[in-house]
Amino acid sequence: FHKREGHSNVPFNHIEEGIDLGKWLNSQRQQKKKGRLNKSLEKRMEDLGVLWGFITDQWERYYLLLAEFQKREGHSNVPYSHME
Repeated sequence: FHKREGHSNVPFNHIEEGIDLGKWLNSQRQQKKKGRLNKSLEKRMEDLGVLWGFITDQWERYYLLLAEFQKREGHSNVPYSHME
């Protein structure tokens, strides 16, 4: 997935070669959050670009896009169908 897509943010319902990869990755994130993920496995996943706080990272990325929009347009009233 990482090699083909260029990132490791696997969608929750993504199936790769018959395996629920998205659900598996979510499970790994939960294990890390609980302190139950082996540090060597954690490092291997980080080497592939896994983002542990995916929601936080995604929020930050969207916030920065909104800030750019506001600076450029002079307001933050982004039209529903607008794409950056």
